[in-house]
Amino acid sequence: MAPDHFDSDDNIPTMSAVDIVDWRLRTFALYDRVRQLAATDPFDAHNYWRQERDRMFATHPASALTADMKSSFAGLLTADYDPAFRMSVPLLPEGAGQEMNVETGTDGLVPFVRLGTFDLQGLGTLAVWRLKSYGGGIFVPFRDATAGREGGSYGAGRYLLDTVKGSFHGMRRSGEQQEFILDFNFAYNPSCAYNEAWACPLAGPANRLQAGIPVGELYLAGNRP
Repeated sequence: MAPDHFDSDDNIPTMSAVDIVDWRLRTFALYDRVRQLAATDPFDAHNYWRQERDRMFATHPASALTADMKSSFAGLLTADYDPAFRMSVPLLPEGAGQEMNVETGTDGLVPFVRLGTFDLQGLGTLAVWRLKSYGGGIFVPFRDATAGREGGSYGAGRYLLDTVKGSFHGMRRSGEQQEFILDFNFAYNPSCAYNEAWACPLAGPANRLQAGIPVGELYLAGNRP
């Protein structure tokens, strides 16, 4: 999540509402292309995702990076693609109806309601949330065993799905049921990992995996890409 405007400050980028709209439109277009490419070759989709996200972070005015950070930016730390972390799973009803309210410093109270659970064979379970405010998207954050470790992932967790921002990999039919396509290779850090001016709902107890997820966007020590 991001507030609609940042005040001018040495450490906080100034951006307009138009900048934020453009960022979101580009992000939707990015994931639309990712879904198209992944239908035939997830490796190509992942390479495209990495290149485009690096370009957006380096050049776009709504990037989470400050001007100083952009000047030395050499790309986000992202693991190579591993097909073992792409899967299709049904949404199970366990936990449905649970409510979660996330207090943020810039967006106030952000309400969620639980839609159910993803049971990930060999990895654990993740709660699936629906945002009850703007847009109403499906939101799945997660924190895994690599979080906060040297060479691992961001300590507060990453995002797997955030459909209100376009981060979604599609659905597939398996027999009589619909399944979500989940691909941890496209897991990414919330913007607050790079700039505390952003307000980011993070992974609560129902979205923590005991297993390690060594793919997707990782995190360098020192809180900088």
